[in-house]
Amino acid sequence: MLKSKENSVGAWAFLVAVILALIIGISMSLIPIPALTRYSSFIYLILVILGLIVGASVNATGRDSQTFLITGTIIVIVSRFGMESAISSLIGIGLGDVVSTAFAALLALFIPATIIVALKTVFGLARV
Repeated sequence: MLKSKENSVGAWAFLVAVILALIIGISMSLIPIPALTRYSSFIYLILVILGLIVGASVNATGRDSQTFLITGTIIVIVSRFGMESAISSLIGIGLGDVVSTAFAALLALFIPATIIVALKTVFGLARV
């Protein structure tokens, strides 16, 4: 199976953004730096912008867009429910905040990316 270069760029951008979101999410709760807490809304804004860029750069057409939308929706739903359950179930061992902030960072990245791909798919269908 041959892959095009533009799809490869989108895949690498997506992978880098997911790793960055996880690093940001985990470091927001593990590193007690007041600057991180003070600028947390700005950091999440950067993740949202990265999500918009990733959604625009992913070249998902046809079956690929369906796969991306289904998996993106699943990740958003599971991350949201994971945030709520992580706070209540992992709080005793001190991991509730770490997991919750990691899920929040993934949500900040995946929601805009999924919306952009969904809009591209709808407009692609409308061009029929």
